[in-house]
Amino acid sequence: MELVLDVYKTAYKETIPVVCMDESPKQLIKETRLPLAIKPGRETKVDFEYERCGVANIFLANEPLACIRYVKVTEQRTKTDWAAFIKEIA
Repeated sequence: MELVLDVYKTAYKETIPVVCMDESPKQLIKETRLPLAIKPGRETKVDFEYERCGVANIFLANEPLACIRYVKVTEQRTKTDWAAFIKEIA
């Protein structure tokens, strides 16, 4: 791990970029019931029932030494989507 962290300490070189990439799948949900009104001396009552509205995937790439960030949201997470993202940032 220390060797990876040493990469971030090196001086910035335009010919040798340091690029970090990550992805995160997210479930899209919406509430189906409104919370009940708060009564004096009581806590808010919330029903945690929800409706699933699909999924999305977030790709993130950044070049920390150059202060560049690139984000892309896709409707799915497939090998093809990942390869297209890598091609875009290359």
